[in-house]
Amino acid sequence: MVVRKDFIVKNVEKHRQEVFDAERFIWTHPQVGYTEWQANEYLIERFEALGYKLVRADQDDRFGKIPGFYTDLDTGKPGPMLCIMGELDALDIANHPESVNGMTHCCGHHAQAAAMLGIAAALKEPGALDGLSGKIRLMLVPAEEMIQLAYREELRKKGVISFMGGKVEFMHRGYFDGVDLSFMVHGMTERDIDFRCGKGNNGCLAKTITYKGKSSHAGGAPHLGINAQYAAMLGLQACNDLRETFQEKDTIRFHPIMKGVNCAVNIIPDEMIIESYVRGNNLEAMKRENEKINRALTGAALAMGAGVVLCDRQGYAPEYHDPQFMKLTEELCKDLVGEDRVKFNYETISTGSSDFGDLTCVMPGVQIHCGGAIGTGHGIDYFVESPERLCINSAKIQLMVADALLSDDAACAKKIVADYKPQYASIAEYFEYMKAFNLDKDAVVYDEKGNATVDFKN
Repeated sequence: MVVRKDFIVKNVEKHRQEVFDAERFIWTHPQVGYTEWQANEYLIERFEALGYKLVRADQDDRFGKIPGFYTDLDTGKPGPMLCIMGELDALDIANHPESVNGMTHCCGHHAQAAAMLGIAAALKEPGALDGLSGKIRLMLVPAEEMIQLAYREELRKKGVISFMGGKVEFMHRGYFDGVDLSFMVHGMTERDIDFRCGKGNNGCLAKTITYKGKSSHAGGAPHLGINAQYAAMLGLQACNDLRETFQEKDTIRFHPIMKGVNCAVNIIPDEMIIESYVRGNNLEAMKRENEKINRALTGAALAMGAGVVLCDRQGYAPEYHDPQFMKLTEELCKDLVGEDRVKFNYETISTGSSDFGDLTCVMPGVQIHCGGAIGTGHGIDYFVESPERLCINSAKIQLMVADALLSDDAACAKKIVADYKPQYASIAEYFEYMKAFNLDKDAVVYDEKGNATVDFKN
């Protein structure tokens, strides 16, 4: 295997200003999942100016119109298809000092998208595909952050989307059909390390919990009401009391937020909506602990005489990186920035989640982290300190990985694919299994005498 590092670095360096311009534009035009139209149009214009023919998610008549697109480069020689991708969405975090309309790219997805533009430009340079076999799919994906669950459920009911997460939605639309391996780079806020990678990430189940009560005058006649806020508080306390039953080996996380009441201070609240995830590093544990959580939430409603509607949605599968693919990537990272600037751990699972995990259920994949930001990820102190590290290094390593995988008659890629044992034999089989996570249940139903029927299970 011979990696053309100097050639790749030179090709990326030619387009560094385009990358920096894209990073600034997308940073100053943040939009959350499935609404990233400004970044989408900016990148479409520049990809098409480079001569790419795009498959656009807003022009696919089989499905609802959403941002995102992909394009394929064919080397002209048979071989596997590698997909490398960036994400488009921001977070709603209004207190960030550079927030725009309440949104900020304080997870660094804008830098991923900018790096993808640099990759696309470098691959148009003469000789970029020489000596390679197979295909490269470049993809810009919406909606990685699992947020605004009510809005996404509304899109789902309207038929615009079928799934909450962008990569899962793209899988459903067939945009990963024919892809054999996947790779991407996410930003991080470390100064001493340029590249980091662990074994994988937790998966997550998305939950919307709606407590139903009865309004009345809070001072004059509270006995006539049923306080949905109190029922919600009791439910969350019951869930908190379950935490010691979660086993450490499963890295379960439950972190609800109460969305607030829609009434005056002198009214007993008749509704309280909660959003949360149940995260874990294996699907079986996520199912088991989620059922316990739903039981606790239901019991609290029953105790207060309230109702509770449980809405569970398939979130993201646990992410597990292919060790062979990971080792190749580690060596290339060291070659680019030096061994002391690279930290790979083959045993550690992050308790965060990403829809990249759904890809690793059906194909070998690796997602690494790249330095260049400062502050706290998802925090109001998150800023880009070095676009050179965050964007340019990202573009270089993704091209080096592609070159290593697909050179030599794609020998490395072929071996990784041949040795990989997917959790599911196909994308269709994966979707069939994941359906079991979806739940729509009015968990406590009262008859005219006040007797309750309880059902919180799938």
